[in-house]
Amino acid sequence: MDQFDLAILTILQKDNSTPQRVIGEAVNLSAPAVQRRIKRMELSGIIQGNVAIVDPIQVGPTITILVEVELIAETADLIDAAKREFVGMPEVQQCYYVTGEADFVLIIIVPTMADYEALTKRLFFQNPNVRKFRTFVAMDRVKVSLSIPL
Repeated sequence: MDQFDLAILTILQKDNSTPQRVIGEAVNLSAPAVQRRIKRMELSGIIQGNVAIVDPIQVGPTITILVEVELIAETADLIDAAKREFVGMPEVQQCYYVTGEADFVLIIIVPTMADYEALTKRLFFQNPNVRKFRTFVAMDRVKVSLSIPL
C-alpha cells in the first residue's frame, strides 16, 4: 500500500459511492488507475466489503446492548466454539475476544428487551461454558463508526 491507496481508502470510508472519476481527481490518478487499485485492495482483503450503513432508529425500534461474557474454561476449542456461536447470531453486531476479566465483549442490537431476554437464554444460559455475563444498555449512540484512521 502506498499514499495513493491510503487516500483512496480515506475517500471510500467516507462515501463508498464516490465515483472513481471523482476519487481520481482528488488523488491525482486516472479513473482506470483508481479502479485497478480498488480491485487489488478488494482481492487482497484490505477492502472486506461494500455495505450500506443503516441507522437502526430509522428502520424500527432497537436497543443497543453491550455484553461482557466470561467463560468457565478457556481452551482453544471452547474459545473457537464461542466465537462461532457469536458470529452466527444476527443480533450480535460486533464480537471482540478481549483480555481482562471478561473473555468477550459483544455489541448486540435487538428490537425489545424481551428479544434480548430470549437471546440470553440461547447464547448464555444454555451454554455450559458461560460462567457469567454482564449487560450494559446503551442510552444513546454517541458515535458509531467502522472507519479506520489512516
